[in-house]
Amino acid sequence: MSWLITKFLITAGVIVLISEVAKYNDKAGALIGALPTVTILALIWMHIEGQAADKLSKHAFYTFWYVIPSLPMLLLFPYLYTRLSLWLSLAACVLLTIVCFLIIIGITKLFGINLV
Repeated sequence: MSWLITKFLITAGVIVLISEVAKYNDKAGALIGALPTVTILALIWMHIEGQAADKLSKHAFYTFWYVIPSLPMLLLFPYLYTRLSLWLSLAACVLLTIVCFLIIIGITKLFGINLV
């Protein structure tokens, strides 16, 4: 149980760090947030917990493909947020990400990569 709490506190701490840095410096906060810190932490936790190298490799591989559909959202959000509320902007971005994810699933299937 203490290991689970440790993982939670460190992982949450990274997210809090990003939001605190972003309060004072947009670019630095975005840079830290863009780093694959969550994936790196997940890989570290999986390794420490004794997961096989193959499991870690697959995690990194699938994370790559799951990040791609979220990228258009990052371009659309600033445009929408200047015109809509936060919640409507986020909802539209979630819908866009789902559509992009479905497109990526179809494209990767053509190359023999099964994301679902």
